[in-house]
Amino acid sequence: MDALKCIVTRRSVRDFSEKKVGDKDLLEILKCGMYAPSARNRKPWHFIVMRKKETMIRITEFHPHAMMLNSASVAIAVVADTSLEKNKGYLVQDCSAAVQNILLAAHSLGLGAVWLGIYPRKKRMKGLSELLELPENVAPLAVVAIGHPEKKLEQLDRFDVARIHYEKW
Repeated sequence: MDALKCIVTRRSVRDFSEKKVGDKDLLEILKCGMYAPSARNRKPWHFIVMRKKETMIRITEFHPHAMMLNSASVAIAVVADTSLEKNKGYLVQDCSAAVQNILLAAHSLGLGAVWLGIYPRKKRMKGLSELLELPENVAPLAVVAIGHPEKKLEQLDRFDVARIHYEKW
């Protein structure tokens, strides 16, 4: 799929079929996550792949908007190694870029995905840290639910010229 088309046609998918995401596709998605830009090329991200349904369902206990994990084939937790942060405050941007690459890669492969925010919600961060047994220097930032879409979503027109400013506000 052409990159521009991939960007404008990507949608957050919350309903998944029972069809499983293959290992080859999953590896390609993870690879794309690692090709994201990062401040000073520190690449602070790590990815925790969850395929066990019981693990994914436990996330719904502390994340009120994560019910789509009940039908997702796989989920990827995007976490950051804080020891790799040279300039304070860039971990969120670095890992957000990785999440966006993951979402676009999934879409380009015909899969659906949705970004579940973890950071900066303390309850969600604590819950995911405990569930995944994260070391103290690793901060949870997001979870991406991935699967085969239950239905095709229509493309939305999100372009809004009123949001564009030149030189000044």
